[in-house]
Amino acid sequence: MEKRIYPEPIDLIASPEPFGQHSFTDAAEAVAALKAVYTRNTAFLRDAFTALAKSGDSHQRYRAFYPEIGVTTSSYTQVDSRQAYGHMPLPGHYTTTITRPDLFESYLIEQFQLIMRNHGVPIVVSESATPIPLHFAFLEGTHVDSSVADRIKRPIRDLFDVPDLDGTDDHIANGTFETLPGEPRPLAPFTAQRVDYSLHRLSHYTATTPEHFQNFVLFTNYQFYIDEFCVYARKLMADGGGGYDEFIEPGNVMTTAGETKPADGASPARMPQMPAYHLKKAGHAGITMINIGVGPSNAKTITDHVAVLRPHAWLMLGHCAGLRNTQALGDYVLAHAYVREDHVLDDDLPVWIPVPPLAEIQVALQEAVAEVTGLSGYDLKRIMRTGTVATIDNRNWELRDQRGPVQRLSQSRAIALDMESATIAANGFRFRVPYGTLLCVSDKPLHGELKLPGMATEFYKRQVAQHLSIGIRAVEKLAEMPMDRLHSRKLRSFSETAFQ
Repeated sequence: MEKRIYPEPIDLIASPEPFGQHSFTDAAEAVAALKAVYTRNTAFLRDAFTALAKSGDSHQRYRAFYPEIGVTTSSYTQVDSRQAYGHMPLPGHYTTTITRPDLFESYLIEQFQLIMRNHGVPIVVSESATPIPLHFAFLEGTHVDSSVADRIKRPIRDLFDVPDLDGTDDHIANGTFETLPGEPRPLAPFTAQRVDYSLHRLSHYTATTPEHFQNFVLFTNYQFYIDEFCVYARKLMADGGGGYDEFIEPGNVMTTAGETKPADGASPARMPQMPAYHLKKAGHAGITMINIGVGPSNAKTITDHVAVLRPHAWLMLGHCAGLRNTQALGDYVLAHAYVREDHVLDDDLPVWIPVPPLAEIQVALQEAVAEVTGLSGYDLKRIMRTGTVATIDNRNWELRDQRGPVQRLSQSRAIALDMESATIAANGFRFRVPYGTLLCVSDKPLHGELKLPGMATEFYKRQVAQHLSIGIRAVEKLAEMPMDRLHSRKLRSFSETAFQ
């Protein structure tokens, strides 16, 4: 038998010089310090990996840590009760790890300013005890050739920290996190490693980098909507932008305002699972639209990851089955309640938890329908119905014994059925992202009214354009609102993080 030769044991850990603690009363300066630590520590890991790829072996383990912020308050400060976030519920010490402070700069500055204003305390920047996984230290777009791994004699895990799923969960957001005696309380809904995990997943699923995502997100379950969105966005760019600066397509293909052809990027050889398109404005105030495909699993997956970007709102635009005989193909459904038979969130958000309608979203959607269709008051009821939307995980539910599903739908007073809307709304509730749903009736299976091939083509041409215009108008209305009004107190639990 061939004798196996083991590498020499690792005898020390190499790390950057300790950063120490630094106190700030200026939010921008605190973020600058976070950026300096993060940039230095991730560069250290990348440089170590590059050197290792050349030498093939090392007797050192390389480790660098996420930056961390901490806040301590000793008073039950009374804050404006109208505020949904920006304050700590109890006296004590609060911390959170931070990643990508360059990407989250404006968000962090806002959160820091609110805390300092409401509590009169400084922000303390330091290094955490959480190592940065090597995978999350690489810059966006970095490609590591597989031959590099072949040249390294030791397992990567022996030399660098790798993602740790034990610290990548949603306990804080779910309200199930328990602070042990003597430990700091969480300051933000997501840890740095949880955010990094989702940022990498977003690039994978959408073929666009996180920096392009906007604060207002439209989800759809049909490619027709994406096609119409692209036509709309490209025309805007050709006509000067209309207030938008760039249009980004999968592969980070960029068309700038005033141009008719892309100036940068390359379309992917294969479309990703859930392609994203971004109509950008300064300050991420534009619109991101994502084709999530069909089913609650996709709906949960993409919202799990978009949530770490802390968008101001997300809306579902798509087709549904109309459940009432009085509905016609092309009618709109504005959801004000949901029946959740999707099952993908049962462990995170039990079905007995209500998912309430949010007044600001409902009003914006209803006003947008009125403006785009030219109808109002009693006439508006002719084409739009407000009611309960049921989301189910069985696309062929019609093929089962009808007594069970139909009876439940009737008892719930449901007026429409789909496979995504309740999941998106429930995850919005779970992650404190304002949500809403406006669907379009595309068939009526309970009444034998299905589209014939020619009818379907004409229906999509006519209705998708109008439906998308309504969604865009609703988003623009939401963008005009003060954000402290849009982020509802309805979404906050008993003991909330200070960060939105």
